[in-house]
Amino acid sequence: MRKSVVSALIVSSMALAGCTSSSGVDGLMMQAGTSAETTGSVVRPSVPVAAAEPAPQQTAPDSPSLAWAGPVPQAAQFNAAPPAVVPQPAQRPQNVVEKPIKVSASQMSAYPVRRLSRETRHKIYAHRFRDAKPINFGKASPLRHPVHGVDVSRWQGNIDWARLRTQGANFAFIKATDGGDHLDPMFMKNWHAADAAGIKRGAYHFFYWCRYASHQADWFIRNVPKDPNALPPVIDVEWNGDSSCKRRLSREQVLEKMQVFMDRLEKHYGKRPIIYTTPDFYRDNLEGAFLDYPFWLRAVKEHPSKVYKGRRWLFWQYSGSGLSHGVNEKIDLNVFYGSEHDWHRWLARVTG
Repeated sequence: MRKSVVSALIVSSMALAGCTSSSGVDGLMMQAGTSAETTGSVVRPSVPVAAAEPAPQQTAPDSPSLAWAGPVPQAAQFNAAPPAVVPQPAQRPQNVVEKPIKVSASQMSAYPVRRLSRETRHKIYAHRFRDAKPINFGKASPLRHPVHGVDVSRWQGNIDWARLRTQGANFAFIKATDGGDHLDPMFMKNWHAADAAGIKRGAYHFFYWCRYASHQADWFIRNVPKDPNALPPVIDVEWNGDSSCKRRLSREQVLEKMQVFMDRLEKHYGKRPIIYTTPDFYRDNLEGAFLDYPFWLRAVKEHPSKVYKGRRWLFWQYSGSGLSHGVNEKIDLNVFYGSEHDWHRWLARVTG
């Protein structure tokens, strides 16, 4: 550890700055060369670790976005527990507290919340999306998968969820939180409207590498309702060059922080989190790790089997340039691994 005078200076800086942003106390800890947290060992996926975190350890600075990626398993294998970037816009805000977007009465009337009938709520709608930049995946086309869905954030603006549902959005992952102090201003509106339209929805958190994992988990829990009918929560782990946090942790530190975050969410929501990731981040940190966690993989140029060799997956994000009635901006397109029967069986396991 550093000498006491350094600690005194850090505490003084914290008091002056208020320590309210993602670059606050955690940023100071990083600059001081102190590890944010550890779990005591790297990853123990088969036995979730306790939510409590031991005292920080000193580390040296490092150098500065779900699936079985192999043969399609048989139906019997699908019963096994499923072992993941949401593209961030170039100018996405980082680590700031934003006020919710004010929606006028005219805007609200243009996108009414329409609750569908019980029969319609459980129907699987076929894919009707278009793509501004289509990719030919050949025989591995995502169209082979019957259950399609989307992921959204504030950047899609106001969404007509009932109409989007009929275009093939059977599920939706909705951006909720970022770091330890950012809440997507459209989250609560999207959360309730998607549910009213009969879409199975879950929330995702964009992980920030210069914040305590425990603080981020608490922030997510504070803002995302505990709904037994919701899909499992998602941790979005990737390297993001637009982030104000430029520090790249070691693989060991990455896995430690992820474990702390996921253990807290699993304890609170009673559901094992889904890991969303990108090719470069996976290559640097996740290959061979978290084998009994479900993965949601980004692969927009090739099938996941070629990008994440040997990795089982649950969801595949195959496009970041989707087009659909019901939303004016481009939207991310995804598929669930398995048949309609597999989808309903999985839902029965993870929802109330």
